Amino acid sequence: MSKTEKLLNRFLLKPKDFTYEELKKLLASFGYKEERAGKTAGSRVRFINVASGHEIKLHKPHPKPFLKPYQQEHIEETLRKEGLIK
Repeated sequence: MSKTEKLLNRFLLKPKDFTYEELKKLLASFGYKEERAGKTAGSRVRFINVASGHEIKLHKPHPKPFLKPYQQEHIEETLRKEGLIK
């Protein structure tokens, strides 16, 4: 099992300690690139799929680096809709 597969399996288990850095690695493996949402975006970021142009928008978690459960649900639903995970 590759590191990416392990990371995806971990993400799908929705652990409370899944970090933003882990999310960046996971989304990069699906072809997404992180971009700031604007000059005054604050913690808002978006991930754009280079091939399809699809966007995932969210707020960076702070002060702790862990994703909230609703963020994990949203990202999982989006990846399923895009056909990137089954």
